[in-house]
Amino acid sequence: MYAVIESGGKQYRVTEGQVIAIEKLDVESGGNIKFDNVLLVAKEGDVKVGQPYVANSKVTADIVSHDRADKIEIIKFKRRKHHLKRQGHRQPFTTIKITKIEG
Repeated sequence: MYAVIESGGKQYRVTEGQVIAIEKLDVESGGNIKFDNVLLVAKEGDVKVGQPYVANSKVTADIVSHDRADKIEIIKFKRRKHHLKRQGHRQPFTTIKITKIEG
């Protein structure tokens, strides 16, 4: 059984027991969260597709941790102009473990 959920403007294909990293959520570590925005639920060949969401379905997950991704460096350089700009970015994310898919 798997489902496609929407979180943070992105879509994720999840199964029970799977651990994934998604956009940062404002929930404490060790807590749990319910995703009501379920776009698709599939179980043993029976596929339910929502328009846009599947009615009476939800995905429950436990919050494992909050972290930040590796740093990426942005460099803007213009030759012969004495222009060099360096910038770094670390994207925050939340690691979750899918515990239950209903629907």
